Amino acid sequence: MIEKHKLKAISGYPEWLPELRMVELSWIDQIRKIFESYGYAPIETRSVEPVEVLLKQGDTDKEIYAIRRLMAEGDEAAQPPEHALHYDMTVPMARYVAANLNELVFPFKRYQMQKAWRGERPQEGRFREFIQCDVDVIDTRDIPLHYDAEMPVIVFETLDKLGVGGSVTRINNRKILQGYYEGLGVADYGNAMRIVDKLDKIGVKGVSAMLAAEMSLDDSTIGKILALAEIKGTDVGVVGKVEALGVKSPVLEQGLSELGFVMGELARFPEGAFVADLSIARGLAYYTGTVYETKLTAFPDYPTVCGGGRYDNLVGSLINRRLPGIGISIGLTRIFWKLQKEGVIKPTRKTPTDVLVVFPRGGHYAQVAATARVLRGRGLKVELWHEERKLDAQLKYAGDKGIPFVWFPPVEAGAPHQVKNMENGVQYDADAASWTPENG
Repeated sequence: MIEKHKLKAISGYPEWLPELRMVELSWIDQIRKIFESYGYAPIETRSVEPVEVLLKQGDTDKEIYAIRRLMAEGDEAAQPPEHALHYDMTVPMARYVAANLNELVFPFKRYQMQKAWRGERPQEGRFREFIQCDVDVIDTRDIPLHYDAEMPVIVFETLDKLGVGGSVTRINNRKILQGYYEGLGVADYGNAMRIVDKLDKIGVKGVSAMLAAEMSLDDSTIGKILALAEIKGTDVGVVGKVEALGVKSPVLEQGLSELGFVMGELARFPEGAFVADLSIARGLAYYTGTVYETKLTAFPDYPTVCGGGRYDNLVGSLINRRLPGIGISIGLTRIFWKLQKEGVIKPTRKTPTDVLVVFPRGGHYAQVAATARVLRGRGLKVELWHEERKLDAQLKYAGDKGIPFVWFPPVEAGAPHQVKNMENGVQYDADAASWTPENG
């Protein structure tokens, strides 16, 4: 017998009761429909990738779960693991595209809805196992900037459809950061981005201290870096705010042009849904242009629930060919966990069943089963009771699980079937060959 404490939940690995899992699956269906409405096709990649591939994509080594046989022996036990569980969908997608290059049609537009695994310390909104829902576009030539505006729109529509209660997507362009830092004479702009991206976590004092300690930057340069990070705006006017800082470089100008285009394309949406935020950098090193981070407006201190951006070299780095891409990820588990915790999600049913066909006292199982088959054959989700038992027990079962209708096959030959609406208590004659839930 397994010891009781070993049956308890493992931190960072959420499991839902059926009523919540049904809601989660309905979310997945809604997201899939929206992704497909924009022409994205589904793929599913393996859960395991070569460690070498995963480690090439930035500061991720502490997050990776390596894979090895429990009873590994000899050389296998002594050598570093070759494979690991993927920590996101983007890197596996890049490997998938590189491996299937000759069979895919470009631009390749795909979506994925799978689990990922990260070895980080579990806390509110951070899990070791979670579902992500991604859309990406990969092409063999330059990807139009219209895709940079389309990605946050897809997220906006998705979260609105799911009824999360409002969101704000913060947008930046890493070319702005790179060009601005280069204009200041900061050669290691990648490290500066990594540090500035921690503003939400450690604040201005923490970032200032890291820039001084790790990059030996003087107070004047740090002040200018922080001045850029403070700039925010809901329209193209944000470009002028950056230009007013007086720093110039070709890369900076290109980034500002791209950000201005995206914000202009998003102007038709409600004010505040999209905000240009010059502090956003995204931690993963493969991003090269537009980047996004989305938060729930009702829970501003909760971690980012969606993120992504443009990457020029991720796919091509695997096959030495230029294949730029852009994408965005919806953190399904992170959103779902928060909303169920806050009581926003209120499931009412513990089963997808539409109808319970009861086993009446003195009835015949063959008739119960035949009735269920007729209803099921017409597309209804049907349970049947498999034994004679008190009717009260069968009705209680239907009520406890939230089954909306209960079907009563007749005991006497020629008598009509009846169905009961469990919500209003009305019971009436019905024909299994024509009845629909809308009748009741």
